[in-house]
Amino acid sequence: MKNLSARLRRSTVLLLALVLYVAPSPARAQQATFAARGDVPVVVSPVDLGEPAANVIVSKVLAENKRRNELLQKYTVVRTYEIRTHEGKLAAQSVVRMEYRAPDAKTFEKTSEKGSGIVRRLVFDRLMDSEKESATGKQHQDSALTPANYEFHFAGEDEVGPYHCFLLEVTPRRKDKYLFEGRIWIESHDFAVVKIEGHPAKKPSFWINRADFVREYQKVDEFWLPLRDETQVDVKVYGKRVLTIEHGPYVIPDKPKLRTVSTN
Repeated sequence: MKNLSARLRRSTVLLLALVLYVAPSPARAQQATFAARGDVPVVVSPVDLGEPAANVIVSKVLAENKRRNELLQKYTVVRTYEIRTHEGKLAAQSVVRMEYRAPDAKTFEKTSEKGSGIVRRLVFDRLMDSEKESATGKQHQDSALTPANYEFHFAGEDEVGPYHCFLLEVTPRRKDKYLFEGRIWIESHDFAVVKIEGHPAKKPSFWINRADFVREYQKVDEFWLPLRDETQVDVKVYGKRVLTIEHGPYVIPDKPKLRTVSTN
């Protein structure tokens, strides 16, 4: 019984890491979303987009992100990883300084830790290792937020804080534990992902009753970067656990300058 309990604890923390990993970081696309299209911001309405609107929006997001990624060469950010019970009791916490260097290098330096060492090692360390290894790998391509992996349906317009967004329903093209089903909010000026919410397309494990995630982004200077991740997992035997990552503050050296519009 003692060995079974230990296996369950190990499975639980590994599954928490897996479920958060499912929450898609659309390529390096959202790591560096620059705020302007060409020379000036452009506002596009669904009427202008034509049909099917969702595919046009996604195409613009992918095209703009590919161009904008070239502009962000490096940044550092403080991240706070936490796992809590549904009642709010802290199980583990790690505060980490992450440094990004283009095109895909990331380094992590822990600055403080508290709570369960097992959870920190099996969840937080695993998440950091996966992030470093998957940036350019096949697994990343197989889970990227692209038409090859998902169908997109235009669901209207919505406000997320100060941002006016296009709302898209997202349906995976296959049952895969690294894909998700849910919704994404696209900022209508910058064509940047503002928010993603959903659940895995395939149940990660027998031990998981349900798993839901929300990922939010923020505009830092002229870039869009992660703000907060939250994953709620209902685990058989252990009940609900909440895994969060808070991102910030950011430091972006050598900021690129927006091109100015000629008045001549």
